[in-house]
Amino acid sequence: MAAGRARVILKTVKDISVQFCPFDSNVRSAREFLAAIGTEKARLTNSNCRIVADVKHDETEPVIAVTFNDGERLVMKAVNLTTREMLSFFNERCFAKDPQAQETASKKRQ
Repeated sequence: MAAGRARVILKTVKDISVQFCPFDSNVRSAREFLAAIGTEKARLTNSNCRIVADVKHDETEPVIAVTFNDGERLVMKAVNLTTREMLSFFNERCFAKDPQAQETASKKRQ
């Protein structure tokens, strides 16, 4: 699970809901995403972020819904996405919403 090693920062996130049916064959990426955001290291970046695993038994497609602190929502349908793709896009959105991270990154480039 190389994608699980990606650094996840939940600083700009209010809540995350990961919905999946464990009996479907296409839920691996959703489960790996849940594992990546649920690590202790990730949780320490925002202890107020609510993470909910909504396990269904009705063959629904795996969906990740993220609500940011500014109210914006991001919905990813995990059926056709890899864990790496979802984590990459999630981290890009978090980085774009965190001015402190952008400032730090620009200082490192100089």
